Amino acid sequence: MHQLTRSDPAEGAESISGVKIGYVGGGSQGWAHTLINDLLQCTDVSGRVALYDVNYEPAEKNAELGNQLAGRDDVDADWTFEAHREIEDALADADFVICSIQDPPEETFVHDIDLPQKYGIYQPVADTVGPGGAVRALRAIPQYREIAAVVREQCPDAWVVNYTNPMTVCTRTLYEEYPDINAIGLCHEVFHIQMLLADIAEKYVDEAEDVSGSEIDVTVKGINHFTWIDEAYWRGHDVFQYLDEELEERKPLPGFEPGDLDDEGYWTNHHQVAFDLYDTFGLLGAAGDRHLAEFVPWYLDLEEPEEVQRWGFRLTPSSARAGDGEGPAKMSRYLDDEGAFEFTESGEEVVDIMRALLGLEPIKTNLNYPNVGQTPDLTEGAVVETNAVITGKGVSPITAGELPDQIRSMVQTTVTNQETLIEAGFAGDLDLAFQAFCNEPLVDIQPDEAKELFVKLVETEREYFTDYDLEGADVLAD
Repeated sequence: MHQLTRSDPAEGAESISGVKIGYVGGGSQGWAHTLINDLLQCTDVSGRVALYDVNYEPAEKNAELGNQLAGRDDVDADWTFEAHREIEDALADADFVICSIQDPPEETFVHDIDLPQKYGIYQPVADTVGPGGAVRALRAIPQYREIAAVVREQCPDAWVVNYTNPMTVCTRTLYEEYPDINAIGLCHEVFHIQMLLADIAEKYVDEAEDVSGSEIDVTVKGINHFTWIDEAYWRGHDVFQYLDEELEERKPLPGFEPGDLDDEGYWTNHHQVAFDLYDTFGLLGAAGDRHLAEFVPWYLDLEEPEEVQRWGFRLTPSSARAGDGEGPAKMSRYLDDEGAFEFTESGEEVVDIMRALLGLEPIKTNLNYPNVGQTPDLTEGAVVETNAVITGKGVSPITAGELPDQIRSMVQTTVTNQETLIEAGFAGDLDLAFQAFCNEPLVDIQPDEAKELFVKLVETEREYFTDYDLEGADVLAD
C-alpha cells in the first residue's frame, strides 16, 4: 500500500491526501453515483477513484462524470476519477475497495423470479434467500473469490466494503478465499427502521421534535435482511417501550386488501410484517417487509399474487428488476448539462466509514462482519449483522447478545444454508448446493418439484455455472 499524506494539525483540521479507492462495479448507475456524490462533499480526504467494470464504457462514463463534477465551482473536494480495463490495475495499491456489482446481467433476475412462480413460490426481492437468493449466491461466489484473490495480490491491507447481495454470502466468500482480508458489508435497511423509530419517538416522547434516524441508538442482531432490534433509545429515552402502543394503533394486522396498493410503487413498505413479527416474537424485524417476508414463509403463502398486498407491500415483477433503460439517458443528461446532477445528503455511510478507518473520526454503525462472539448463539465465523465501532485501529464489533430461541432457530436455518452454499461454491458441488436449496423455507414444495425447479434455474443460466461440476452433479443427471 502506498504512503498517505496527513496535514499538519497545526495548520487546522487534519486532512489526508493520496487515498486510492478501487471500485469493482464502477459502471454502476446507482451506487457509483452515490459515491461520487458523497466523495465530492468530503473535503478532509482526497485522492483518486479507480473504476473497474466488466463493461468498460459505463465505468469510463462514470469517470468522466466524476471529473466533470469535481471541476464545478460549488465543489471544494479534491478527487479524480479514472476507468480501468483490468481489475488488477484498478485495485493495485488501493487503500479501499468498494464492490457493488451486478454480474451476471440483469436478465438473470427474470429467471430467479419468474421460474419459481410457476411452482407457487412468490419472492418480493429474490436476491438474498429463497430460490432466487440461493442461485444468485451460487453465481456470486466465483466472482467474489476472484475479487478476494486480486485483493490478496494487489492490495492485501486494503479495507473492502461490499454492497452486493446476497450480502452475507458475498462478504463471507471474501473471507473464505482470503482469510486475512479486511472486509465489511454495508446495507441501508436498518437505517429505514431507525427512521421509523424516530417517528415513534416524536409521537410518544414529549420533547422529541425533528428526530432523525441517526439519533436512534439501536441494538441490532441477526443476519443481513433478517436483523432484529431489541433496544432503541433516543437521548436516553427508551423508544422500544412504545412499540406495544404503536402496535395497537396499527392493528388489525394485516391491514390492507388486495388491490389497495396498486397505485403505490413496488418498493412501498408499511412495516406490517416488522410489527407482526414483534407481536409474535417480541423483537422488531429490522429490515423492509419485502425482505423479512422471504425468511418467514407464511407471509408469502398465496393463492393469488395480489394477496400479498394485505401485508402492505407488493411483489416486485421481474420486469422491474431487469431495469428501466433510463440509465444511459440519465448519464447523457448529467454530462450534457453541468447543473443536472444535484448534490444531496445520501444517507449512506461509506465515506464516514473510510474517514474513521483513516483515523479522522470514529463512527458507530451497523455492519456485516464475521461472528467473533457478537452474536454468541449463531455460528462462529459466519457473517452476521450487528453494531460495531470503527476507528483508525479497525472494526470492533459490539456484543449484541443472544436471540430468543424461536428467532434464533429461524435465523440459524439461513446461516446454515448460506454456509452450505459457500462450501458448495468453493467445491463446485451442485448436489451440496441442492441440499441448501431444499432447506430454504420458501421452497415448500414436493421434493420432485424442488429438484425440477433447481435444475431449471441452473440449466437456464448454465453459462454462469462454469465453475461448477455440471457433468458430475447427480441432481442434473436425470
